[in-house]
Amino acid sequence: MSMQTIDESQYLEWVGGADAAVLEFGAGWCPPCKVLMPILHGLADEYGAAVKFATVDADESPELASQFGVMSLPTVIFFKDGQPVDKLVGLRPADVYRNVINRQLAPSRAEL
Repeated sequence: MSMQTIDESQYLEWVGGADAAVLEFGAGWCPPCKVLMPILHGLADEYGAAVKFATVDADESPELASQFGVMSLPTVIFFKDGQPVDKLVGLRPADVYRNVINRQLAPSRAEL
């Protein structure tokens, strides 16, 4: 599955049907955001349909960025069953994002 670009009007529909999702807040002028995009595209290919990936331009969707307390770019928010469960601020290695995603995909102890 590939990355989508969404805005405030598409957010609820995008997150609604996802068991696990990754939402990146960035901007076209942000150099670390440009470095992060190939990492997230690679992870989107790696996880396929198991995880939804999207990006939001924080300049074009300031209300959505504010709703999630985005103060610095890039900010990546991880969702489980439509609820935000983790947030990473700044550029990180691919393995850091992969580890957070794997935690969201692992069965919870309540399910065991």
